[in-house]
Amino acid sequence: MPVTISGGKLRRITRLAGENGRFRMMAADQRGSMQKAIASATGKEATYEQVAEMKTLITRTLSSNSTAVLTDPIFGYPYSIMDIPRDVGLLLAFEESGYVDDGVGENERASVQIVNWDIEKAIRSGIDAIKLLIYYHPDASLNACNHQQNFTKYVGEQCEKFDLPFLLEFVCYSLDGESTNSLEFAKQKPDLVIRSVEEFTKPEYKVDILKVEFPANLKFTEEYKDWDFYAGESAYTLSEVEEFCQDLDAKSTLPWVILSAGVDIEEFIENVKISSANGASGFLCGRAIWKDAVPLYPDKDAVTKFLLGEATVNFENSNAAVSNATPWFNHKRFGGLKNIELDKKGENWYEIY
Repeated sequence: MPVTISGGKLRRITRLAGENGRFRMMAADQRGSMQKAIASATGKEATYEQVAEMKTLITRTLSSNSTAVLTDPIFGYPYSIMDIPRDVGLLLAFEESGYVDDGVGENERASVQIVNWDIEKAIRSGIDAIKLLIYYHPDASLNACNHQQNFTKYVGEQCEKFDLPFLLEFVCYSLDGESTNSLEFAKQKPDLVIRSVEEFTKPEYKVDILKVEFPANLKFTEEYKDWDFYAGESAYTLSEVEEFCQDLDAKSTLPWVILSAGVDIEEFIENVKISSANGASGFLCGRAIWKDAVPLYPDKDAVTKFLLGEATVNFENSNAAVSNATPWFNHKRFGGLKNIELDKKGENWYEIY
């Protein structure tokens, strides 16, 4: 059976991925974390202008290495839209930075929409996709899970209404408030990620692409005990990590890409290599590539030098790591370009559109 997709979504997904169908996307939508990093670098509270300037430097210098750029409508888009090459796709964030805890249990998290921002405004900005980030724990309270699920459904319905691709990012967290970089959480992570994938690939969410955490933590993987990022204890072996990725791919009814979660570049490239060999269609990465530029601010010359040098090498190495990733159109959701059929919505589809 051919898979039908709207012309708008088909065209825009194609722009996000580039000619070979593999996603090599850069994230520059950080807001709260960017403000904190700049404040740490300067010793003063970050101003709006400083955050916008830092994002512009990143976008201007690195965008050409990507197939698409994710930024935000507050600090990023207004100042750096003209710095994104015309053959590079554009995604905009939909959620407020961080999370709120109103109406949910202790240590639980709820995502909310950016104030005065909606899908119609996003469409008028000329974007190719919407990105929504939610914090999710499948064992959280009913209120917390329902809030995140209903918010996701709302965004999915709005994106479908305007034929706009919907990229969903979910990040798992600890219900006891402890660090997600602990041995105990590393043991929980594969199950949490894979169960979340099973939930949000259900048709009612109308998601087109999943942006997922690597379903393990290489800091706690036996074969990496001689690497700088190893944390000193092991939760699993590399073969088990590969099985987690294979299970994720088997459970996902949608193309999926890997996020970096701010890990160092060495660890991120290993994540990309392993996930690409086991079904992923690429990555959407920010901090692993460019985060070490921020402590150099406000010395713009030093920032630019780092971005042109080490950050560009980081990007090139990340791009090389997806050479065997699954093109999005070859994912089982589509089964190849010849199996994709434009949803014509009847003989007079052009009058409806």
